[in-house]
Amino acid sequence: MFTLRKMTQTAVLLAALTPALLAQPSPEKAKMSENPLLQPFKTPHETVPFDLIKNDHYLPALKEAMAMGRKEIDAIVANPAAPTFENTVVALENAGHMVNRVSSVLFNLNSAETSPELQKIVREASPLLTEYGNDISLNEKLFKRIKTVYDQRDQLKLQGEDRMLLEKSYKGFARNGANLKAADKDKFRAINKDLSQFSLQFGENVLNETNEYLMEVTDEKDLAGLPDFAREAAKATATQKGKTSWVFTLQAPSYQPFMQYADNRELRKKLFIAYNSRGFHSDKNDNQQIIGKLVQLRYDRAKLLGYQTHADFILEESMAGSPEKVKQFLSELAGYAKPVAEKQMTELTTYAKQNGFKDERLERWDYNYYSEKLKKEKYALDDEILKPYFKLENVIEGAFTIANKLYGLTFKERKDVPTYNPEVKTYDVFDQDGKFLAVFYGDYFPRAGKRSGAWMNDLQGQKVENGVNIRPHIVNVCNFTRPTETKPSLLNFNEVTTLFHEFGHGLHGMLANSKYESLSGTSVYRDFVELPSQVMENWCYDPEALKLFAKHYQTGEVIPNDLIEKIRASQNFMAGMANLTQLRYGLVDMYWHGGAPKGETVEQVESHIDSLVNLFPKVPGTAFSPAFSHIFAGGYSAGYYSYKWSEVLDADAFEFFKEKGLSSREVADKFRKNVLEKGGTEKPMELYKKFRGREPSPQAMLRRSGLTL
Repeated sequence: MFTLRKMTQTAVLLAALTPALLAQPSPEKAKMSENPLLQPFKTPHETVPFDLIKNDHYLPALKEAMAMGRKEIDAIVANPAAPTFENTVVALENAGHMVNRVSSVLFNLNSAETSPELQKIVREASPLLTEYGNDISLNEKLFKRIKTVYDQRDQLKLQGEDRMLLEKSYKGFARNGANLKAADKDKFRAINKDLSQFSLQFGENVLNETNEYLMEVTDEKDLAGLPDFAREAAKATATQKGKTSWVFTLQAPSYQPFMQYADNRELRKKLFIAYNSRGFHSDKNDNQQIIGKLVQLRYDRAKLLGYQTHADFILEESMAGSPEKVKQFLSELAGYAKPVAEKQMTELTTYAKQNGFKDERLERWDYNYYSEKLKKEKYALDDEILKPYFKLENVIEGAFTIANKLYGLTFKERKDVPTYNPEVKTYDVFDQDGKFLAVFYGDYFPRAGKRSGAWMNDLQGQKVENGVNIRPHIVNVCNFTRPTETKPSLLNFNEVTTLFHEFGHGLHGMLANSKYESLSGTSVYRDFVELPSQVMENWCYDPEALKLFAKHYQTGEVIPNDLIEKIRASQNFMAGMANLTQLRYGLVDMYWHGGAPKGETVEQVESHIDSLVNLFPKVPGTAFSPAFSHIFAGGYSAGYYSYKWSEVLDADAFEFFKEKGLSSREVADKFRKNVLEKGGTEKPMELYKKFRGREPSPQAMLRRSGLTL
């Protein structure tokens, strides 16, 4: 989609405060002037005044903001002066600031704090935004000015970020239909409109399916095997829903412990099928037809633009560069992972049969259950042993402390920044010299209005405006285990690594230091954006780092050395299986988007990939594509491989830290200056080589993952 450009706040105010408006405001204008989304934010660091914003503010504000943005585009096009980098490219970069502000708030809330009313607003806003983007990208006169400057790029001798902004601006137009004929531009508009609507519907269906399901357990015998924290959480959920039983949901903090610990195999099967059939019931929340429409529309758009497939279109702007390179990469990894996974599966099956399993082979709902037991037997370790050491507040403070050791950052919580939910915490972030660096929001617990998973967003991007470095407002959103009546929020180890992962994305945003917002922070290639997040996970296994924050919530005892060694020893437990799972997702993504649509059903597509990388029997009535929000409702279509691609980068990068010391300021400074601060101002491989001194080697990832037999 076209990236919405920004315009300065000064320009917005000048546009709004025309003499006629000041002289005699109309009732409509007067009402608009009171809209908090369009006013200067009189809050700490000009943060979003969530306490003042109502649902009925969004659409009027968005329409007014788009009117402002269109006037700014018209001014660029009507400029009688010859096109220059400043009066055309930079002017376009600065246009539409208010559109970006309003849409950023709206879509952040639609992910983290939505409601039926807000979803209805987003459904109306989305096509408006799509049309606004199309009006810019398909504006022939505007593109002509951009192209004039682009054709003069060698004579202009632009350097660094200026050169990159010009190149990305031109390519942005070309990739969004600027070179199409008039009739094809109309087709392009229609495709984009439909894509935005179907993508929104897909996400809503997954959220509805997740929220609508619950499994009620009335007999306490059926809770056998579940640790106290899972029982207490289920009891709390039941109380919340007005029941006296125990209730389990499809939210991760409820679903995952049940699959790991519950002895009742039939209930594990029931919950597994419910989770893995979301969007797959041929009912009001069905996503099967939506997948077919999204895949076809993406293919049609790619062909319209001159690409063979949607994957060709997406991967043109990536480190991998082509679908062939991605497929080769995933296939090579599968060649390493599958033999290891088969060996691990044989070991797990043998163990299960020795412990009472009667069937010939394990089913999917058996895997987490028996692997958790085997892990405990091999390493005397499980989540129940570890969770008391990972109180949420301590883990957050641990991430902050490690950021301080590496980059000199400090985090100070403040209570006067408005938030969209009382559970959200806010912090001022200061650099090593004491200067204000960013606002950081932390939102950590599941709610009915929050989609599943974990992610990072920004409510304000970083840029330099009139010589002032405008600092970012960064949001981390997660879905961790809630506190109970008797215990604080205690994280399992996977949740600990998730928190560090999203915090790594957050650092990429907080440390951004670019001239232009469209090149700033996480505005990088999809297969590079996961490097800062995944590299942060490595500190979760470091003894020195763990002792900073892993403290027993009752006694204050620092996690003992023997538990740390068990965590490290078990790091590669079932790594072959874990890698096959990720490769399965990546290969399905490439199958959907790397060729012409063949009219295959969801089950047919997944069966094709399962024959290559799946070791479990097919479970009738289940499929993961209908709830695969990353690729059908998020930004990862033809890009899910990037998690494994970035894993190669992060393992190689972390070995550099290990060579110099995990708290090495020398290496941290290189990573900050060449990766975290630079955003998309240079090609990713060039940035990586400046940090590492060479291109990445895959061997570090293979060693770390235990994939070298």
